[in-house]
Amino acid sequence: MGESTVTPLEGRDQALPDPVTTAPRQRRLHRLRSPRRPRLWFEILLIGVSYWTYSLVRNAVPEQRSEALRNTDWIWRVEHSLGLAFEESVNHTVNSVTWLIVGMNYYYATLHFIVTLTVLVWLYRSHPGRYAATRLVLFATTGVALVGYYLYPLAPPRLMPGSDFVDTVMVHQTWGSMASGDLKHMSNQYAAMPSMHIGWSLWCGLTVFALAKLPWVRILGLLYPTATLVVIVATANHFWLDAVGGVLCLAFGFAVARVWYGTLPYALPRRVPPKGQARPLLPTKA
Repeated sequence: MGESTVTPLEGRDQALPDPVTTAPRQRRLHRLRSPRRPRLWFEILLIGVSYWTYSLVRNAVPEQRSEALRNTDWIWRVEHSLGLAFEESVNHTVNSVTWLIVGMNYYYATLHFIVTLTVLVWLYRSHPGRYAATRLVLFATTGVALVGYYLYPLAPPRLMPGSDFVDTVMVHQTWGSMASGDLKHMSNQYAAMPSMHIGWSLWCGLTVFALAKLPWVRILGLLYPTATLVVIVATANHFWLDAVGGVLCLAFGFAVARVWYGTLPYALPRRVPPKGQARPLLPTKA
């Protein structure tokens, strides 16, 4: 038998990670990804600035009327080809019941903000360990929606030429909508895709369903985005495909939080350990 020889692998030392530099880097990443106790003043400032920026950017998107109407026509044809172009029927049916459509107009104009802020406050008070991650889902969802407004301008059904859709705010002279009447010039009329009424309401609904303890509250959480879908269609502010766009944006938001925190926000610890106490390396349910 020939004499065997052993030769060292060239570059092996260089391939091994340096424990001196790797450990601090991992610790810094762990600190960034670990749940922190939210600070009230910072959260108020962050939410205020973020919504102002969102509104500014959304309304800064050029109102590309001709392209928006072409896209609306395409959406309407697609829904007809699927046999699911039901928006006009819903719009006319609900509009025939005055008290119902007026209530939906106010629902559309107000609950979008009220419920979302209420859920944020509830998270801050009752689930501080999950607050930052769940808020990240909402922010990432809204951020990617802005990209949609730039890339795919879309007119709402009520502005579609040659259709019989009823602009329920104009007909019933209700207050609060920035999409019709004297306030329409303060809002981009051609930013219907994706629907953030659906993106935000589904975020609220899933959060309440996942974290609330009372069964009836969890059921209300699921009913809220369902009711919102009916409202956005009945008021002729969105096609149901706009709602699909909102769901996809929310899925992106959850993916961002999952990548950053290594788990879904609802699986993180409910409480943040006191300052100075070691945080868990892996997320655990409370």
